[in-house]
Amino acid sequence: MSLNKANSVRLSKPKSVLPYETQKLNNLYNLGKILGQGQYGTTYLCTENSTGQKYACKSIPKRKLICKEDCEDVWREIQIMHHLAEHPNVVTIKGAYEDSIHVHLVMELCEGGELFDRIVEKGQYSEREAAKLMKTIVGVVEACHSLGVIHRDLKPENFLFQTTLQDSVLKSTDFGLSVFFQPGDSFSDVVGSPFYVAPEVLKKLYGPEADVWSAGVILYILLCGVPPFWAETDAGIFKQILQGKIDFETRPWPSISDGAKDLITKMLERDPKKRLTAFQVLSHPWIVDDTNVPDKPLDSAVLSRLKQFSAMNKIKKMACRVIAERLSEEEIGGLKELFKKIDKDRSGSITFDELKNGLRRVDSKIKESEIQDLMHAADVDENGSIDYGEFVAATLHLNKLEREENLASAFAYFDKDGSGYITIDELQQACKELGLNDHHLEHFIKEIDQDHDGQIDYGEFVAMMRMGNGVGGRRTMRSNINCDAAAQSLQESHTSFNDN
Repeated sequence: MSLNKANSVRLSKPKSVLPYETQKLNNLYNLGKILGQGQYGTTYLCTENSTGQKYACKSIPKRKLICKEDCEDVWREIQIMHHLAEHPNVVTIKGAYEDSIHVHLVMELCEGGELFDRIVEKGQYSEREAAKLMKTIVGVVEACHSLGVIHRDLKPENFLFQTTLQDSVLKSTDFGLSVFFQPGDSFSDVVGSPFYVAPEVLKKLYGPEADVWSAGVILYILLCGVPPFWAETDAGIFKQILQGKIDFETRPWPSISDGAKDLITKMLERDPKKRLTAFQVLSHPWIVDDTNVPDKPLDSAVLSRLKQFSAMNKIKKMACRVIAERLSEEEIGGLKELFKKIDKDRSGSITFDELKNGLRRVDSKIKESEIQDLMHAADVDENGSIDYGEFVAATLHLNKLEREENLASAFAYFDKDGSGYITIDELQQACKELGLNDHHLEHFIKEIDQDHDGQIDYGEFVAMMRMGNGVGGRRTMRSNINCDAAAQSLQESHTSFNDN
Protein backbone atom coordinates (compact mmCIF):
# COMPACT_ATOMS: atom_id res chain seq x y z
CA MET A 1 0.00 0.00 0.00
CA SER A 2 1.21 3.49 -0.73
CA LEU A 3 -0.17 7.00 -0.63
CA ASN A 4 2.30 7.89 -3.36
CA LYS A 5 0.81 5.55 -5.94
CA ALA A 6 -1.16 8.29 -7.66
CA ASN A 7 2.06 10.19 -8.34
CA SER A 8 3.86 7.20 -9.85
CA VAL A 9 4.80 6.98 -13.52
CA ARG A 10 2.32 4.61 -15.16
CA LEU A 11 3.77 2.13 -17.62
CA SER A 12 2.12 2.01 -21.06
CA LYS A 13 2.92 -1.72 -21.36
CA PRO A 14 4.80 -4.31 -19.32
CA LYS A 15 8.55 -3.75 -19.53
CA SER A 16 11.49 -5.85 -18.45
CA VAL A 17 11.71 -6.02 -14.68
CA LEU A 18 15.03 -7.85 -14.33
CA PRO A 19 18.14 -6.07 -15.69
CA TYR A 20 19.24 -9.21 -17.55
CA GLU A 21 17.76 -12.00 -19.66
CA THR A 22 17.00 -15.28 -17.90
CA GLN A 23 16.35 -18.85 -18.93
CA LYS A 24 12.72 -19.85 -19.39
CA LEU A 25 11.21 -21.09 -16.14
CA ASN A 26 9.44 -23.97 -17.90
CA ASN A 27 12.77 -25.32 -19.18
CA LEU A 28 13.97 -25.77 -15.59
CA TYR A 29 10.86 -26.30 -13.45
CA ASN A 30 7.42 -27.85 -13.67
CA LEU A 31 4.66 -25.80 -12.04
CA GLY A 32 2.10 -27.73 -9.99
CA LYS A 33 -0.84 -26.88 -7.75
CA ILE A 34 -1.58 -23.39 -6.41
CA LEU A 35 -0.28 -22.88 -2.87
CA GLY A 36 -1.55 -19.35 -2.35
CA GLN A 37 -3.01 -16.31 -4.04
CA GLY A 38 -2.06 -12.71 -3.31
CA GLN A 39 -2.93 -9.31 -4.69
CA TYR A 40 0.18 -9.24 -6.86
CA GLY A 41 0.78 -12.87 -7.74
CA THR A 42 0.10 -16.58 -7.37
CA THR A 43 2.36 -19.04 -5.57
CA TYR A 44 2.67 -22.51 -7.06
CA LEU A 45 4.29 -25.74 -5.99
CA CYS A 46 7.13 -26.26 -8.44
CA THR A 47 9.52 -29.12 -9.12
CA GLU A 48 13.06 -28.75 -10.45
CA ASN A 49 13.29 -30.94 -13.54
CA SER A 50 16.92 -31.97 -13.04
CA THR A 51 16.69 -32.98 -9.35
CA GLY A 52 13.01 -33.53 -8.51
CA GLN A 53 13.45 -31.05 -5.63
CA LYS A 54 10.25 -29.24 -4.56
CA TYR A 55 10.13 -25.43 -4.33
CA ALA A 56 7.57 -22.64 -4.16
CA CYS A 57 7.28 -20.31 -7.16
CA LYS A 58 5.68 -16.89 -6.84
CA SER A 59 4.56 -15.81 -10.31
CA ILE A 60 3.81 -12.10 -10.68
CA PRO A 61 1.85 -11.03 -13.80
CA LYS A 62 3.68 -8.09 -15.37
CA ARG A 63 0.34 -6.49 -16.32
CA LYS A 64 -0.17 -5.89 -12.57
CA LEU A 65 3.06 -3.88 -12.38
CA ILE A 66 1.30 -0.72 -13.41
CA CYS A 67 4.06 1.77 -12.67
CA LYS A 68 7.84 2.02 -12.61
CA GLU A 69 7.73 1.89 -8.81
CA ASP A 70 6.09 -1.57 -8.90
CA CYS A 71 8.85 -2.94 -11.13
CA GLU A 72 11.48 -1.49 -8.80
CA ASP A 73 9.72 -3.12 -5.84
CA VAL A 74 9.97 -6.58 -7.43
CA TRP A 75 13.66 -6.18 -8.34
CA ARG A 76 14.45 -4.84 -4.86
CA GLU A 77 12.58 -7.76 -3.27
CA ILE A 78 14.82 -10.19 -5.19
CA GLN A 79 17.96 -8.33 -4.11
CA ILE A 80 16.88 -8.16 -0.47
CA MET A 81 16.05 -11.87 -0.35
CA HIS A 82 19.57 -12.63 -1.60
CA HIS A 83 20.97 -10.07 0.87
CA LEU A 84 19.26 -11.88 3.79
CA ALA A 85 19.73 -15.38 2.35
CA GLU A 86 22.13 -16.64 5.02
CA HIS A 87 19.65 -16.08 7.90
CA PRO A 88 18.09 -19.35 9.14
CA ASN A 89 14.66 -17.74 9.67
CA VAL A 90 14.35 -16.12 6.25
CA VAL A 91 12.89 -18.03 3.29
CA THR A 92 15.74 -18.77 0.86
CA ILE A 93 15.45 -17.59 -2.74
CA LYS A 94 16.63 -20.08 -5.37
CA GLY A 95 16.41 -17.87 -8.45
CA ALA A 96 14.41 -15.32 -10.44
CA TYR A 97 13.12 -15.72 -14.00
CA GLU A 98 11.27 -13.48 -16.43
CA ASP A 99 9.26 -14.07 -19.59
CA SER A 100 6.91 -11.84 -21.59
CA ILE A 101 4.02 -12.40 -19.16
CA HIS A 102 5.43 -13.03 -15.67
CA VAL A 103 8.29 -12.52 -13.25
CA HIS A 104 8.87 -15.75 -11.28
CA LEU A 105 10.57 -16.05 -7.89
CA VAL A 106 11.58 -19.62 -7.05
CA MET A 107 11.97 -20.05 -3.30
CA GLU A 108 12.36 -22.59 -0.53
CA LEU A 109 9.13 -24.50 0.05
CA CYS A 110 7.55 -24.05 3.50
CA GLU A 111 4.80 -26.63 3.93
CA GLY A 112 3.58 -25.72 7.43
CA GLY A 113 1.35 -22.79 6.46
CA GLU A 114 1.15 -19.22 7.73
CA LEU A 115 1.51 -18.12 11.33
CA PHE A 116 -1.80 -16.31 10.69
CA ASP A 117 -3.61 -19.62 10.13
CA ARG A 118 -2.15 -21.16 13.28
CA ILE A 119 -3.31 -18.17 15.32
CA VAL A 120 -6.83 -18.60 13.89
CA GLU A 121 -6.69 -22.32 14.67
CA LYS A 122 -5.37 -21.93 18.24
CA GLY A 123 -7.22 -18.73 19.17
CA GLN A 124 -4.30 -17.64 21.32
CA TYR A 125 -0.86 -18.88 22.34
CA SER A 126 0.52 -19.58 25.80
CA GLU A 127 3.04 -17.02 27.02
CA ARG A 128 5.97 -19.41 26.59
CA GLU A 129 4.89 -20.34 23.06
CA ALA A 130 4.41 -16.66 22.20
CA ALA A 131 7.83 -15.75 23.66
CA LYS A 132 9.51 -18.42 21.53
CA LEU A 133 7.83 -17.14 18.36
CA MET A 134 8.67 -13.53 19.21
CA LYS A 135 12.32 -14.43 19.69
CA THR A 136 12.33 -15.66 16.08
CA ILE A 137 10.30 -12.75 14.68
CA VAL A 138 12.31 -10.03 16.41
CA GLY A 139 15.54 -11.90 15.66
CA VAL A 140 14.69 -11.50 11.97
CA VAL A 141 13.96 -7.81 12.55
CA GLU A 142 17.34 -7.29 14.26
CA ALA A 143 19.11 -9.11 11.42
CA CYS A 144 17.29 -7.00 8.82
CA HIS A 145 18.26 -3.78 10.57
CA SER A 146 21.91 -4.86 10.93
CA LEU A 147 21.96 -5.51 7.17
CA GLY A 148 20.48 -2.09 6.39
CA VAL A 149 16.95 -3.32 5.59
CA ILE A 150 13.56 -2.24 6.97
CA HIS A 151 10.89 -4.92 6.35
CA ARG A 152 7.86 -2.54 6.46
CA ASP A 153 5.21 -5.28 6.22
CA LEU A 154 5.60 -7.51 9.27
CA LYS A 155 2.41 -9.46 9.96
CA PRO A 156 1.48 -13.10 10.75
CA GLU A 157 0.64 -13.79 7.10
CA ASN A 158 4.28 -13.12 6.19
CA PHE A 159 5.74 -15.79 8.48
CA LEU A 160 5.63 -19.40 7.31
CA PHE A 161 6.29 -22.66 9.14
CA GLN A 162 8.76 -24.92 7.39
CA THR A 163 6.79 -28.08 8.26
CA THR A 164 3.43 -28.98 9.77
CA LEU A 165 5.04 -30.03 13.07
CA GLN A 166 4.15 -27.96 16.15
CA ASP A 167 7.82 -27.14 16.82
CA SER A 168 8.58 -26.30 13.18
CA VAL A 169 11.07 -23.58 12.25
CA LEU A 170 9.35 -20.25 11.49
CA LYS A 171 10.56 -18.27 8.45
CA SER A 172 10.00 -14.71 7.28
CA THR A 173 8.87 -14.07 3.72
CA ASP A 174 7.49 -11.37 1.39
CA PHE A 175 10.01 -8.54 1.25
CA GLY A 176 8.08 -6.71 -1.47
CA LEU A 177 7.79 -3.52 0.60
CA SER A 178 11.23 -3.70 2.19
CA VAL A 179 13.82 -0.96 1.60
CA PHE A 180 17.49 -0.36 2.21
CA PHE A 181 18.46 2.29 4.76
CA GLN A 182 21.34 3.85 6.67
CA PRO A 183 20.95 4.88 10.35
CA GLY A 184 19.42 8.36 10.39
CA ASP A 185 17.50 7.88 7.13
CA SER A 186 13.78 8.63 7.27
CA PHE A 187 10.95 7.61 4.96
CA SER A 188 7.62 9.20 4.09
CA ASP A 189 5.73 6.71 1.90
CA VAL A 190 2.86 5.08 3.79
CA VAL A 191 3.28 1.33 3.32
CA GLY A 192 2.41 -1.76 5.30
CA SER A 193 -0.87 -3.38 6.35
CA PRO A 194 -3.56 -1.45 8.25
CA PHE A 195 -3.63 -3.30 11.60
CA TYR A 196 0.18 -3.40 11.87
CA VAL A 197 1.25 0.03 10.62
CA ALA A 198 3.10 2.26 13.13
CA PRO A 199 1.81 5.75 14.01
CA GLU A 200 4.91 7.47 12.63
CA VAL A 201 4.30 5.74 9.27
CA LEU A 202 0.86 7.38 9.12
CA LYS A 203 2.59 10.66 9.96
CA LYS A 204 4.98 10.07 7.04
CA LEU A 205 8.24 10.31 8.97
CA TYR A 206 9.70 7.00 10.11
CA GLY A 207 12.66 4.63 10.23
CA PRO A 208 13.40 1.05 11.32
CA GLU A 209 11.57 1.51 14.63
CA ALA A 210 8.33 0.95 12.70
CA ASP A 211 9.19 -2.76 12.40
CA VAL A 212 9.32 -3.10 16.20
CA TRP A 213 5.82 -1.58 16.46
CA SER A 214 4.50 -4.13 13.93
CA ALA A 215 6.16 -6.96 15.89
CA GLY A 216 4.48 -5.60 19.05
CA VAL A 217 1.10 -5.83 17.34
CA ILE A 218 1.87 -9.46 16.41
CA LEU A 219 2.76 -10.23 20.05
CA TYR A 220 -0.53 -8.72 21.27
CA ILE A 221 -2.43 -10.88 18.74
CA LEU A 222 -0.52 -14.03 19.73
CA LEU A 223 -1.58 -13.61 23.37
CA CYS A 224 -5.24 -12.69 22.91
CA GLY A 225 -6.22 -13.47 19.31
CA VAL A 226 -7.28 -9.94 18.26
CA PRO A 227 -5.33 -6.81 17.21
CA PRO A 228 -4.79 -4.01 19.76
CA PHE A 229 -6.24 -1.33 17.46
CA TRP A 230 -9.40 -2.32 15.67
CA ALA A 231 -12.25 -0.63 13.78
CA GLU A 232 -14.61 -1.35 10.89
CA THR A 233 -12.80 0.94 8.44
CA ASP A 234 -9.21 1.80 7.63
CA ALA A 235 -9.79 5.38 8.80
CA GLY A 236 -11.07 4.02 12.12
CA ILE A 237 -8.05 1.72 12.49
CA PHE A 238 -5.67 4.61 11.82
CA LYS A 239 -7.43 6.83 14.34
CA GLN A 240 -7.08 4.08 16.97
CA ILE A 241 -3.38 3.66 16.14
CA LEU A 242 -2.80 7.42 16.47
CA GLN A 243 -4.92 7.99 19.60
CA GLY A 244 -6.21 4.74 21.06
CA LYS A 245 -5.30 3.02 24.30
CA ILE A 246 -4.04 -0.54 24.57
CA ASP A 247 -6.70 -2.75 26.13
CA PHE A 248 -5.29 -4.80 29.01
CA GLU A 249 -8.64 -5.01 30.84
CA THR A 250 -10.78 -7.54 28.95
CA ARG A 251 -10.22 -11.27 28.89
CA PRO A 252 -7.65 -12.83 28.75
CA TRP A 253 -5.46 -9.90 29.84
CA PRO A 254 -6.14 -10.06 33.62
CA SER A 255 -4.57 -13.54 33.63
CA ILE A 256 -1.54 -12.57 31.49
CA SER A 257 1.72 -11.70 33.24
CA ASP A 258 2.87 -8.17 33.95
CA GLY A 259 6.08 -8.98 32.05
CA ALA A 260 4.20 -9.64 28.82
CA LYS A 261 2.16 -6.46 29.22
CA ASP A 262 5.31 -4.45 30.00
CA LEU A 263 6.99 -5.66 26.81
CA ILE A 264 3.94 -4.94 24.65
CA THR A 265 3.65 -1.44 26.15
CA LYS A 266 7.29 -0.71 25.33
CA MET A 267 7.02 -2.11 21.80
CA LEU A 268 3.83 -0.10 21.17
CA GLU A 269 5.33 3.14 22.49
CA ARG A 270 4.04 5.84 20.15
CA ASP A 271 7.27 7.84 20.25
CA PRO A 272 9.70 5.84 18.10
CA LYS A 273 12.66 7.40 19.91
CA LYS A 274 11.44 5.86 23.19
CA ARG A 275 10.41 2.53 21.68
CA LEU A 276 12.56 -0.53 22.38
CA THR A 277 15.05 -1.56 19.70
CA ALA A 278 14.95 -5.11 18.37
CA PHE A 279 17.92 -6.04 20.58
CA GLN A 280 16.23 -4.55 23.66
CA VAL A 281 13.15 -6.66 22.91
CA LEU A 282 15.33 -9.78 22.70
CA SER A 283 16.93 -8.79 26.03
CA HIS A 284 13.60 -8.21 27.81
CA PRO A 285 13.12 -10.54 30.82
CA TRP A 286 9.86 -11.92 29.39
CA ILE A 287 11.67 -13.05 26.21
CA VAL A 288 15.04 -14.09 27.59
CA ASP A 289 15.76 -17.76 28.07
CA ASP A 290 18.21 -18.02 30.99
CA THR A 291 20.27 -20.54 29.03
CA ASN A 292 20.62 -18.26 25.99
CA VAL A 293 21.02 -14.62 27.01
CA PRO A 294 21.93 -12.29 24.12
CA ASP A 295 25.33 -10.71 24.72
CA LYS A 296 25.30 -7.57 22.60
CA PRO A 297 23.39 -6.06 19.66
CA LEU A 298 24.35 -7.24 16.19
CA ASP A 299 26.91 -4.98 14.54
CA SER A 300 25.85 -3.51 11.24
CA ALA A 301 26.77 -5.93 8.47
CA VAL A 302 29.27 -3.43 7.07
CA LEU A 303 31.10 -3.06 10.38
CA SER A 304 31.14 -6.73 11.37
CA ARG A 305 32.20 -7.93 7.91
CA LEU A 306 34.93 -5.28 7.58
CA LYS A 307 36.31 -6.55 10.90
CA GLN A 308 36.32 -10.13 9.58
CA PHE A 309 37.94 -9.04 6.32
CA SER A 310 40.68 -7.11 8.13
CA ALA A 311 41.76 -10.35 9.85
CA MET A 312 42.25 -12.18 6.52
CA ASN A 313 45.62 -12.71 4.84
CA LYS A 314 46.33 -11.10 1.48
CA ILE A 315 45.65 -14.22 -0.61
CA LYS A 316 42.26 -14.72 1.02
CA LYS A 317 41.43 -11.06 0.37
CA MET A 318 42.37 -11.52 -3.27
CA ALA A 319 40.16 -14.61 -3.45
CA CYS A 320 37.27 -12.57 -1.99
CA ARG A 321 37.73 -10.05 -4.81
CA VAL A 322 37.71 -12.81 -7.43
CA ILE A 323 34.56 -14.40 -5.96
CA ALA A 324 32.82 -11.02 -5.63
CA GLU A 325 33.39 -10.27 -9.31
CA ARG A 326 31.76 -13.58 -10.28
CA LEU A 327 28.56 -13.18 -8.24
CA SER A 328 25.35 -12.11 -9.95
CA GLU A 329 23.96 -8.60 -9.65
CA GLU A 330 20.98 -9.85 -7.63
CA GLU A 331 23.27 -11.63 -5.13
CA ILE A 332 25.32 -8.49 -4.36
CA GLY A 333 22.58 -5.89 -4.95
CA GLY A 334 22.12 -5.40 -1.21
CA LEU A 335 25.80 -4.61 -0.76
CA LYS A 336 25.59 -2.20 -3.70
CA GLU A 337 22.82 -0.32 -1.89
CA LEU A 338 24.88 -0.18 1.33
CA PHE A 339 27.85 1.13 -0.69
CA LYS A 340 25.71 3.88 -2.21
CA LYS A 341 24.45 4.89 1.25
CA ILE A 342 28.04 5.42 2.46
CA ASP A 343 29.37 6.96 -0.78
CA LYS A 344 27.55 10.24 -0.14
CA ASP A 345 29.16 12.20 -2.98
CA ARG A 346 28.36 9.42 -5.50
CA SER A 347 32.00 9.40 -6.64
CA GLY A 348 32.15 5.61 -6.93
CA SER A 349 34.62 5.27 -4.07
CA ILE A 350 34.42 5.62 -0.29
CA THR A 351 36.85 8.04 1.31
CA PHE A 352 38.07 7.77 4.89
CA ASP A 353 35.69 10.53 6.01
CA GLU A 354 32.73 8.82 4.33
CA LEU A 355 33.60 5.49 5.97
CA LYS A 356 34.05 7.21 9.33
CA ASN A 357 30.66 8.95 9.06
CA GLY A 358 28.97 5.74 7.94
CA LEU A 359 30.43 3.57 10.70
CA ARG A 360 29.84 6.16 13.43
CA ARG A 361 26.16 6.20 12.56
CA VAL A 362 26.03 2.55 13.62
CA ASP A 363 28.65 2.67 16.40
CA SER A 364 29.23 6.12 17.87
CA LYS A 365 32.04 4.79 20.10
CA ILE A 366 34.24 3.34 17.38
CA LYS A 367 37.72 4.87 17.53
CA GLU A 368 39.27 6.71 14.61
CA SER A 369 42.27 4.36 14.77
CA GLU A 370 39.92 1.34 14.36
CA ILE A 371 38.31 2.97 11.32
CA GLN A 372 41.77 3.62 9.84
CA ASP A 373 42.64 -0.06 10.32
CA LEU A 374 39.39 -1.16 8.61
CA MET A 375 39.96 1.35 5.79
CA HIS A 376 43.49 0.07 5.26
CA ALA A 377 42.28 -3.55 5.23
CA ALA A 378 39.55 -2.94 2.64
CA ASP A 379 41.69 -0.65 0.46
CA VAL A 380 43.56 -3.59 -1.04
CA ASP A 381 45.06 -1.59 -3.93
CA GLU A 382 46.26 1.06 -1.43
CA ASN A 383 45.02 4.07 -3.40
CA GLY A 384 43.49 5.79 -0.36
CA SER A 385 39.83 4.95 -0.96
CA ILE A 386 37.54 1.90 -1.17
CA ASP A 387 36.08 1.32 -4.63
CA TYR A 388 32.91 -0.69 -5.22
CA GLY A 389 34.73 -3.93 -5.99
CA GLU A 390 36.84 -3.64 -2.84
CA PHE A 391 33.75 -2.88 -0.76
CA VAL A 392 31.82 -5.92 -2.03
CA ALA A 393 34.84 -8.19 -1.53
CA ALA A 394 35.26 -6.90 2.04
CA THR A 395 31.58 -7.24 3.00
CA LEU A 396 30.58 -10.56 1.42
CA HIS A 397 28.93 -12.99 3.81
CA LEU A 398 31.39 -15.72 4.77
CA ASN A 399 28.95 -18.40 3.58
CA LYS A 400 29.32 -17.11 0.02
CA LEU A 401 33.08 -17.56 0.31
CA GLU A 402 32.64 -21.16 1.42
CA ARG A 403 30.37 -22.34 -1.40
CA GLU A 404 32.13 -25.08 -3.35
CA GLU A 405 31.46 -23.51 -6.75
CA ASN A 406 32.88 -20.17 -5.59
CA LEU A 407 35.97 -21.79 -4.08
CA ALA A 408 36.56 -23.79 -7.26
CA SER A 409 36.24 -20.72 -9.53
CA ALA A 410 38.59 -18.67 -7.32
CA PHE A 411 41.19 -21.46 -7.27
CA ALA A 412 40.95 -21.80 -11.06
CA TYR A 413 41.55 -18.04 -11.42
CA PHE A 414 44.86 -18.30 -9.55
CA ASP A 415 45.88 -21.64 -11.09
CA LYS A 416 46.68 -20.09 -14.46
CA ASP A 417 48.17 -23.20 -16.08
CA GLY A 418 45.53 -25.61 -14.72
CA SER A 419 48.17 -27.73 -12.99
CA GLY A 420 46.15 -28.14 -9.81
CA TYR A 421 48.63 -25.98 -7.87
CA ILE A 422 49.01 -22.23 -7.26
CA THR A 423 52.62 -21.06 -7.49
CA ILE A 424 54.29 -17.84 -6.43
CA ASP A 425 54.56 -16.80 -10.10
CA GLU A 426 50.83 -17.31 -10.59
CA LEU A 427 50.02 -15.26 -7.49
CA GLN A 428 52.28 -12.47 -8.72
CA GLN A 429 50.46 -12.52 -12.07
CA ALA A 430 47.07 -12.35 -10.24
CA CYS A 431 48.30 -9.37 -8.22
CA LYS A 432 49.24 -7.60 -11.45
CA GLU A 433 45.82 -8.30 -12.97
CA LEU A 434 44.02 -7.06 -9.85
CA GLY A 435 46.20 -3.93 -9.59
CA LEU A 436 47.76 -4.97 -6.29
CA ASN A 437 51.31 -5.03 -4.99
CA ASP A 438 52.91 -8.43 -4.49
CA HIS A 439 54.75 -7.78 -1.22
CA HIS A 440 55.17 -10.70 1.22
CA LEU A 441 53.49 -13.31 -0.99
CA GLU A 442 56.18 -15.87 -0.10
CA HIS A 443 55.32 -15.41 3.57
CA PHE A 444 51.62 -16.04 2.95
CA ILE A 445 52.33 -19.12 0.83
CA LYS A 446 54.39 -20.59 3.66
CA GLU A 447 51.43 -20.09 6.03
CA ILE A 448 49.03 -21.92 3.70
CA ASP A 449 51.40 -24.57 2.28
CA GLN A 450 50.79 -27.38 4.76
CA ASP A 451 52.96 -29.99 2.99
CA HIS A 452 55.82 -27.51 2.44
CA ASP A 453 56.20 -28.15 -1.29
CA GLY A 454 56.34 -24.45 -2.12
CA GLN A 455 52.90 -24.27 -3.76
CA ILE A 456 49.22 -24.36 -2.80
CA ASP A 457 46.98 -27.26 -3.79
CA TYR A 458 43.15 -27.10 -3.78
CA GLY A 459 42.78 -28.70 -0.33
CA GLU A 460 45.20 -26.18 1.19
CA PHE A 461 43.40 -23.34 -0.57
CA VAL A 462 39.99 -24.47 0.76
CA ALA A 463 41.38 -24.89 4.29
CA MET A 464 42.75 -21.32 4.13
CA MET A 465 39.43 -19.93 2.86
CA ARG A 466 37.44 -21.68 5.61
CA MET A 467 39.86 -20.98 8.43
CA GLY A 468 38.45 -18.66 11.11
CA ASN A 469 34.99 -18.49 9.54
CA GLY A 470 33.09 -19.73 12.57
CA VAL A 471 31.87 -16.26 13.48
CA GLY A 472 29.56 -15.33 11.89
CA GLY A 473 -6.02 -9.03 7.42
CA ARG A 474 -4.20 -10.20 4.22
CA ARG A 475 -3.96 -6.90 2.46
CA THR A 476 -0.45 -6.03 1.44
CA MET A 477 1.60 -4.40 -1.34
CA ARG A 478 1.35 -0.78 -2.32
CA SER A 479 -1.96 1.12 -2.57
CA ASN A 480 -3.77 -1.04 -0.01
CA ILE A 481 -4.16 1.73 2.52
CA ASN A 482 -7.00 3.80 1.22
CA CYS A 483 -5.56 7.25 0.48
CA ASP A 484 -8.73 9.12 1.43
CA ALA A 485 -9.10 7.12 4.64
CA ALA A 486 -5.54 7.82 5.67
CA ALA A 487 -5.81 11.50 4.82
CA GLN A 488 -9.10 11.81 6.71
CA SER A 489 -7.62 10.02 9.71
CA LEU A 490 -4.60 12.32 9.74
CA GLN A 491 -6.81 15.41 9.45
CA GLU A 492 -8.98 14.23 12.33
CA SER A 493 -5.97 13.74 14.58
CA HIS A 494 -3.84 16.75 15.47
CA THR A 495 -2.06 14.96 18.26
CA SER A 496 1.69 14.54 18.00
CA PHE A 497 4.09 12.26 19.81
CA ASN A 498 5.31 15.25 21.81
CA ASP A 499 1.79 16.10 22.93
CA ASN A 500 1.27 12.68 24.48
